[in-house]
Amino acid sequence: MKIIDLTIPLGIGTPAWPTYEPLQVKYFKRLAPNGANGQLLTHSNHLGTHLDGEIHFYTPGKDIASLDFDFLCGPGVVVDLSDAAGDYDIYTSEMIEERAEVHEGDILIIHTGYHRYGWDQPTADEIRYMVKHPGPDREFAEWCVAKKIKWIGVDCGSADHPMNTIIRNWMPRQAKEAEAHFQAKYGQSLAEVFTDDKYQLMHIELFPHGIIHAECLGGDIDLLLNERAEIGCFPWRFVDGESCISRIVAFVDDARYEALMAKKQSFEHTRFGDCVCRRPQI
Repeated sequence: MKIIDLTIPLGIGTPAWPTYEPLQVKYFKRLAPNGANGQLLTHSNHLGTHLDGEIHFYTPGKDIASLDFDFLCGPGVVVDLSDAAGDYDIYTSEMIEERAEVHEGDILIIHTGYHRYGWDQPTADEIRYMVKHPGPDREFAEWCVAKKIKWIGVDCGSADHPMNTIIRNWMPRQAKEAEAHFQAKYGQSLAEVFTDDKYQLMHIELFPHGIIHAECLGGDIDLLLNERAEIGCFPWRFVDGESCISRIVAFVDDARYEALMAKKQSFEHTRFGDCVCRRPQI
């Protein structure tokens, strides 16, 4: 059994979710004169590849330490929507099921392709990564409940559409762009599509069902598009943790791993050695 890393690199350049504390690192001791290097870290939980826990939005929910490995690990599928959803678009359950077979109880990893705008990629664009990525409407959330999805992962800043979060108020220029896009593509305004009762529905409506999500995936995710694999998420055993920086991986057998590593040679590589995300079809 071998591992494919679906985690983005974490450093002081990794953007946290807008307004959240970024990673700050300082040395409190050095080899000379202390005989060892030691560091202090300050950061929020919503930084880099991370798992949002139930109590991030649901007070009586589970903390991160309460999530067992039967929940964190299991069969799943990586679904590529990069050919169907672009800036500010809405993706649907139909798009998911057109591209891959999703089983009841699966871990669902959604590849929007927007990790190509992550800080580790040569096409990095923090505003596009956090503010313009596609996202779902309530139809998708209801499908996740009906399908008994275990947990969701996305390769962009949020599992919610950015214009269904406080970002709509924080980024008025981009909200104006999104408004024009919604009117042209969907024939409705942002306010008509994302009404107040839908606010951050992927968090507020799904967490009480135990369907949480991980955000900012990447790494070598492009090797597994529209394929099934065993998926594992490894946060800290974090008592009272509302969310947690995590390592997320796919487990594949040795023969498949060799084929995937051969496939990786067809990609350009980031400075961290991961696949450079290819441009989507749209």
